[in-house]
Amino acid sequence: MPEDRVGDMLSSGCAPQGTAMASSTLGTILAVLASLIITANTLVAIALLRLIQKTGSKGLYFVLNLAVADAMVGFTVVGLVIDEFSQPFCPPQIFCVLRMAFVTSSSAASILSLILVACDRHLAIRKPFHYFQLVTGLRVGVRLVGLWLVAAIIGFLPVLTPGFQKMKATDEKCSFFGVFQPTYMLTVFCVGFFPALLLFIYLYCDMLKIASAHVQHIREVEHAGLAGGCPPSRTTSDVKAMRTVAVLIGCFTLSWLPFFIASIVQTVCPECFPYKVIENYLWLLGLGNSLLNPLLYSCWQKDVRLQLSQLAAGVKRRVLLHLGNGRRFPGRGTKSLPTVSCLRLQD
Repeated sequence: MPEDRVGDMLSSGCAPQGTAMASSTLGTILAVLASLIITANTLVAIALLRLIQKTGSKGLYFVLNLAVADAMVGFTVVGLVIDEFSQPFCPPQIFCVLRMAFVTSSSAASILSLILVACDRHLAIRKPFHYFQLVTGLRVGVRLVGLWLVAAIIGFLPVLTPGFQKMKATDEKCSFFGVFQPTYMLTVFCVGFFPALLLFIYLYCDMLKIASAHVQHIREVEHAGLAGGCPPSRTTSDVKAMRTVAVLIGCFTLSWLPFFIASIVQTVCPECFPYKVIENYLWLLGLGNSLLNPLLYSCWQKDVRLQLSQLAAGVKRRVLLHLGNGRRFPGRGTKSLPTVSCLRLQD
């Protein structure tokens, strides 16, 4: 009889109570993470738009694009949250493929945006006098359009190539390993993640080399007595750019490297690693990178932090003004205070 009951539960699509509780817990974690990702990146995007209007810097569009891509990651996670709270939920094959394609595309756009930000900072350090001639509005637009095209191709490649799709079980929720073939997973990991990591390391090492040469040159000038007491603003800017890129690379590596390594092991040897651990825990660590990026820029970049503080002060001023207007205007049945002219006071 117990076997018949379990069979009836599985055939009707109902999950055991423990599985339902695990789905609710994972859904709660995803809901909190998605809310934080969307809120943080929206605030940083607004601050960057204000900063772009004030300074006209074209390079900030790459950072703005990073905030938009990370916000899209949060919006795609909202769909997965709905799935977790809708258990038992058995979506069709094409629905899962499209949903995971959107998740993959937004994550790829976030990683590619990090590469563009690193390349922009590298160009600013390597060719400071030609930076504004090289980074024009047209070139920035072309790079951003190309970025989203590449991200869309990476994410929707299984949709365009049915050979990369894997038939999902009828009682299985949407997941990477449930709808994508191992060959597609290996292609994304080996062609996307690891070249990006190597490029990050190369850009940072080259920036470190350039900044060290600048520091050595300034020391030689100061030793010769030709500095004239001028502060080394150029070196300070290089150090700030290097620090930002270094923190971005470190957070990117710590967030995504465990997921990609475990996914490759799972793809090559399905019995060696439980994929539930990858999708329920390591993938959450990778999603945390979309939350860390806006927090890093709001903490490390003084201009972004200033815009956020001004934005908060403006909201606070409007709230206080609204409350003050509500108290200032008398209601019906009350008498207003008499106004006294300044000229009458002077008399």
